[in-house]
Amino acid sequence: MTSKISAYKRFSSTCFVIFALFLSLSLRSTASEPVEHSAEEMNATVGEHTEAVKEHDPNAPVDIAAVAFEHILDSHSWHLWGEDHEAVAIPLPVIIYSSTKGIQCFSSAKFEHGHAIHNGYRLVDEEIVSDDTTEAIYDFSITKNVAQLMLTAGILFLLFTSIAKAYKNTGVTSAPKGKQSFFEPLITFVRDDIAKSNIGAKSDKYVPYLLTVFFLILLNNVLGLIPIGANLTGNIAFTLVLSVVTLIVTNVNANKHYWHHIFAPPAPKALYPILVPLEIVGIFTKPFALMIRLFANITAGHIIVISLVGLIFVFKTLWISPVAVGFALFIDVLECLVALLQAYIFTLLTALFIGSATADHNEDGVHNDEDEKVGAHH
Repeated sequence: MTSKISAYKRFSSTCFVIFALFLSLSLRSTASEPVEHSAEEMNATVGEHTEAVKEHDPNAPVDIAAVAFEHILDSHSWHLWGEDHEAVAIPLPVIIYSSTKGIQCFSSAKFEHGHAIHNGYRLVDEEIVSDDTTEAIYDFSITKNVAQLMLTAGILFLLFTSIAKAYKNTGVTSAPKGKQSFFEPLITFVRDDIAKSNIGAKSDKYVPYLLTVFFLILLNNVLGLIPIGANLTGNIAFTLVLSVVTLIVTNVNANKHYWHHIFAPPAPKALYPILVPLEIVGIFTKPFALMIRLFANITAGHIIVISLVGLIFVFKTLWISPVAVGFALFIDVLECLVALLQAYIFTLLTALFIGSATADHNEDGVHNDEDEKVGAHH
């Protein structure tokens, strides 16, 4: 009982630690390089934008690409509905470091959706620029994606600490209730069918990380299906961090057999100049595949749904709506399956990579899983 309770506690603490790492890297990923814009260029850009707003034609064709990219890309405010000055959005904190003014903190509402200048700064295509062309700006703002990351990490931390407390009070032999009854099958599935099946007797060490990855991806996939939600798992910076952590966990815990197979593969030595570089490249291609798979699947699903609904506005007729809405609904239901499937695949492949790096081998180099079967049985 004590070991099971400690496992839940380790998962909760690991979720918090991984979240802190993700948050710091996400903030760094939003830092922009010094950008030089002439005052004439910026004034012309704002002037063109203002004229476009004034001459806005309600009958003008809807830019479906702009709507799609608005949903899948990051932003300095959490847009809910509406356009231009009529848009309803939740302002988020803007935190920038200026080479001349130091740290600047204010609300993104000061930009008025890109129509206003605040303290010499303006928002152009979700990029903060300065009127002073010699000023270097580094953006560390709490953007929409970072806000959702903080939200989901907080939800997971509170949720699983409460589950751990419940097990501590009632024990693991009593029937689960409430949240426990819903999440226990998922937790045991990750522990038994993913971790133990692919890593073996040493899996308990990696279960907290695998649980963190599984539920973090799953929750953000589900929230991304909501029209006003953020496309966090469709952000390549997020999937990059997850993949880099998997790369570190895999190779830091790898045993001598793993490294021997890379630098001295079981093949004629004449082939070493070809095989060794390929094996080294393979160390990085596996997490790279994890990164691209999650990013591409989630982003593509959102774009397809928005594009199908956009057919109504492209053809400007309601006759196309049954087909467009029908296909969009089908893809949306499919995305619900993909949300769970992608969390499972990412966690499964992570466990496979860790298992291949930590597996014991006999003298012939063959994988020795007898001890792991015994450990998994116990």
